[in-house]
This record gives sequence, structure tokens and C-alpha cells, in this order.
Amino acid sequence: QVQLVESGGGLVQPGGSLRLSCVVSGSLFSSYAMAWHRQAPGKQRELVAHILAGGSIYYAESVKGRFTISRDDPKKTVYLQMNNLRPEDTAIYYCRHGNGIWGQGTQVTVSS
Repeated sequence: QVQLVESGGGLVQPGGSLRLSCVVSGSLFSSYAMAWHRQAPGKQRELVAHILAGGSIYYAESVKGRFTISRDDPKKTVYLQMNNLRPEDTAIYYCRHGNGIWGQGTQVTVSS
């Protein structure tokens, strides 16, 4: 059974940082793309960043220069380092495996 478990969310002030982690179990990891999505209240879920098996990376325009996605294949973990957070980054952040499986999400709230 494939499972994705996210962690690292929380409440942070504007300008602060958080690092999200997503650990994968029950599935191959190194040969798959991994992605982070987010869904803010009342909005559609959107792609934040993805990283391919070969290491190619895509970022949504809204997070370029502030967020960094990375992966550790031996640990079957993908990370999202989020710096200079803004109130509009407030959302539930979801990890997605390249085979289509989603994690349960972790809440990120940016507020003073």
C-alpha cells in the first residue's frame, strides 16, 4: 500500500520560513516525479513545484525565488523549503507521487 506522509506545516509570521517533508512508503521513488500542490480556502488546488526523476525542476511563478523543492532518493523523501513566506501562501500543502497518489496534506498558515 502506497502512503505519502507530509509534515512540517504550521503557523509562521510573514517573512518566515518552513520546510515541508513528504515521506513515501510502499512504492518506488527514485524513478518517479514528485510534486507539491496547495489549496487555499475557496480556491482550486494548484501546482507549486515538481521535481522529475532526473532532477529537472518546475516552479509556479508565484513561488519562484522563494521556494526550493528537493529530493533524497535513499530516504524516499521530497522536501519543500519555503522562505520569505507571505499571507497568500496560506493553504493546505499536498505531496503527490508520480503514480498519482496524494498525501493527506499539511496546513501552512502565514499570519502576524
